[in-house]
Amino acid sequence: MGKIKLTYPDGSMKEVEHGVTGNDIAKSISNGLAKEALAIEVNGEVWDLARAIEQDATVKILKWEDSSGKYAYWHSSAHLMAEAIEFLFPGTKFGIGPPIDNGFYYDIDMGDHTLSPDDLQKIEERMYEFSRRDVPYIREEKTWGEAVSYFKKKNDPYKLELLEGLKNEKVTFYHQGDFTDLCYGPHIPSTGRIKAIKLLNVAGAYWRGDEKNKMLQRIYGIAFPTHEELDEYLTRLEEAKRRDHRKLGKELELFVFHDVAPGAPFWLPHGMIIFRELEKFLRQELDARGYLEINTPMLVKKGLWEQSGHWTHYKENMFYFESEDTTFSLKPMNCPESTYVYRQKLRSYKDLPLRFSEIGRLLRNERTGVLGGLFRVRQITMDDAHIYCRPDQILSEINQLIELITHFYSIFGLVPQYNLSTKPDNAMGHSSLWEQAEANLKQALESNHLTYILKPKEGAFYGPKIDIQIEDAIGRDWQVATVQLDFVMLPERFELEYIAEDGSRKRPVAIHRAIFGSFERFIGILTEHFAGAFPTWLSPVQVAVLTITDAHVEYGKKIVERLKLSNVRAELDDRNEKIGHKIRDWELKKIPYMLVVGEKEMKNNSVAVRRRKKGDQGAMALDEFVQAIQTEIIKKSLTS
Repeated sequence: MGKIKLTYPDGSMKEVEHGVTGNDIAKSISNGLAKEALAIEVNGEVWDLARAIEQDATVKILKWEDSSGKYAYWHSSAHLMAEAIEFLFPGTKFGIGPPIDNGFYYDIDMGDHTLSPDDLQKIEERMYEFSRRDVPYIREEKTWGEAVSYFKKKNDPYKLELLEGLKNEKVTFYHQGDFTDLCYGPHIPSTGRIKAIKLLNVAGAYWRGDEKNKMLQRIYGIAFPTHEELDEYLTRLEEAKRRDHRKLGKELELFVFHDVAPGAPFWLPHGMIIFRELEKFLRQELDARGYLEINTPMLVKKGLWEQSGHWTHYKENMFYFESEDTTFSLKPMNCPESTYVYRQKLRSYKDLPLRFSEIGRLLRNERTGVLGGLFRVRQITMDDAHIYCRPDQILSEINQLIELITHFYSIFGLVPQYNLSTKPDNAMGHSSLWEQAEANLKQALESNHLTYILKPKEGAFYGPKIDIQIEDAIGRDWQVATVQLDFVMLPERFELEYIAEDGSRKRPVAIHRAIFGSFERFIGILTEHFAGAFPTWLSPVQVAVLTITDAHVEYGKKIVERLKLSNVRAELDDRNEKIGHKIRDWELKKIPYMLVVGEKEMKNNSVAVRRRKKGDQGAMALDEFVQAIQTEIIKKSLTS
């Protein structure tokens, strides 16, 4: 049927036969690439390597190193696990089995049978057996009626429910061996690529995340191309368990959760110190950059959200109720209300940019099944800002935000990684505005010589965005800050204007930005990143003063008083315990400094300094220590 034109990642172009597959393309480049290839990206969409390409396209062969390659690999691993489950436990009903950031899971209904550790071991062994058979993953398109008929015969209510939402869409099945699943794909070429497997745990999960539905069993797993990679991952996983913020939060008395308030932490005094220190740091940085802090109502009428578009796009995640024949909502985000601050007087082009910051409490109706510690909560404290500027100020404002984000995360020893997310399918506004906005963000990233990953169709519904990720101490990626351009939702829907230099009325551009993402989530990330051993400036207790005997208590009290007067958070340990016992206790609390005081220290007006992880640092004059720790706190040093 003739030739089609392919464009490769390096920009080169090549004419190939119509119907060429990813496998064909990989083999034409090299045998090595063909062996490593897992899937292919075609015009931004990930396909199986066996799928025919029938029109001109931009293509990229995906390997294990590519995130989309990993997703295809783990998706196929979920299907391999499902095949093993169906073989060992006939009659099992299957929900969904997607890839996730680290591995995969499958939600299953086994009736009255509860999976045991022995069951997981048997499933894992069967997965290895099926992997060694090295059978292909085969894609097959079906009519909706054919798909319904198949799963009715199989008596699988979950797949039938999923099909109810696919009546007007193309339905695809995937087969491997004796297993068939309803699935969009993509999948890797064959089961033999899955070399190293570990089923991690079983958890309860409500069907479709809704607590009104049946509780299913969710099996989590991970798979790698080599056993060495699996071993490295399992080592990191053990370290992650040691660092779990939920465990450390309780041990270090930072926060607790209770059933009376699902999805909302109870902040304890030590946790509030961290919270307030972050607030103080953020406000100092924003004040220095010309931000104006505002505070807007938590309870607003539904009409605001209808005007902004959130009622259409976000209603299911909002808390709302009726009062005096009026529908009110607890705000799930700060964005629309900043427009009322902007509109409280007529603005001139000379007034812009206006940088409104808000540390606002939000409430989101997250399903119980997806709540998780501080990482997924219903009560959120956001460090939002909404910048209103002229179009000619966009680049300078984005540049300033990049500088702020880079500086902010450097304080924690974290390096930002940038993603550019473009127009989603549910976008509001004219395509020309989107093109302009995306070009602005791209220019800002490139003018700052920043590498970034393009994320097609992952922008907000009102504008494209730069999402910032960080990598923590054990190599995990976290999405944190965001910078979003908005030509539509706030400026157009709320009819914002300024008087231009020529006297005409024009629309400002809105820039939405958050640095932490949320205080709750960021504190959870920091707790795990530092394993609870926070830098001195952020530590709830910065110094513990340990007396050797009762004779040294008064001197210890004077040291604590001196430290507090110097804005150092200090506590006295005058318990009638051996000094070694006291030291071990405070080491468990991960305190940056211990000052041991006995007869010699009292006589010389000195302290014996013990530093976290470094042990005994010897004697130091009290004045010298106070000056040193004050400097460390002011500089927000990471060296403690």
